[in-house]
Amino acid sequence: MFIDFTRIELIAGNGGPGAVSFRREKYVSKGGPDGGDGGRGGHIIFYVDPHLNTLQDIRYRRIYKAEKGAAGRSAMKTGRNGEDIRIAVPQGTMIKNDLTGEVLADLIQAGQEFTACKGGKGGRGNVHFKSSTHQTPRYAQPGLPGEKGIFEIELKVLADVGLVGLPNAGKSTLVSRLSAARPKIAEYPFTTLQPHIGIVKYGDFGSFVIADIPGLIEGASKGKGLGHQFLKHIERTRVLIFMIESQEENPVQVFYTLQNELNQFNRDLALKKYFVVRSKIDMFPGGQGLSQWEDFPEKYCDISAVSGAGINILIKSITEMLNGE
Repeated sequence: MFIDFTRIELIAGNGGPGAVSFRREKYVSKGGPDGGDGGRGGHIIFYVDPHLNTLQDIRYRRIYKAEKGAAGRSAMKTGRNGEDIRIAVPQGTMIKNDLTGEVLADLIQAGQEFTACKGGKGGRGNVHFKSSTHQTPRYAQPGLPGEKGIFEIELKVLADVGLVGLPNAGKSTLVSRLSAARPKIAEYPFTTLQPHIGIVKYGDFGSFVIADIPGLIEGASKGKGLGHQFLKHIERTRVLIFMIESQEENPVQVFYTLQNELNQFNRDLALKKYFVVRSKIDMFPGGQGLSQWEDFPEKYCDISAVSGAGINILIKSITEMLNGE
């Protein structure tokens, strides 16, 4: 199951208390203080696991509480630190403060880490409180409390190319044709209810990542049809492909509708490179019967994900655009 949002409570461990202790050795009748410090409480740390692609593993555990530090011991021995909790997340995960919405971390690199809550510092033992006027202090500090809070965890997929189009435009079929990804494909709208990622290989060593974004509808930028959940995954892509069915009655209106929804959601999306793909061209040999495309304002690439027509040209166009050509 693809999960791209959850909210969890994190509680770092409290520091252990310092020890109140005095030397007890043979032939030493009045040993001085020797209480050690308490151990640090456990941190809560997020780290990127490149093998993950969903937040499912943490969706159903709402509270994480780290271990507290151990108390200090005699002979000035420091208590053991509390064990850290390490939470694995996929690349593209954002950690936000639930109260303010502030983005605390954007984890996009494999192995990247972020300490969301630090464990409390251990208290100092009574050895630290000895003075010339107070030789036998019977006081040690308690450990400090660990940090805690409620955090929003949001995943935005990382991809070079994002496919944008109305429901049933053929995006999933194209991804399955270009890569080893196998999204659900059917002849009805809204078959795709979650983003699918595919790796497209070309040449000897080249590759790029393509994301199949669930179909958009008018009003998606305002949340209609789960639009917000879908649109956020386009923000990290480098190139957008607008897919429009060849038999669409008004392709110009569809194109402007898609552009408008992206711009309404995030104006920065208007700055991304893009091009248009006319899909399912196998249904119209030679482009006959497609007069509604005569006034289309952009250049477009004809493809058929079923027959494979135009696929190599599409891959070449994508790679050229990714390479800045």
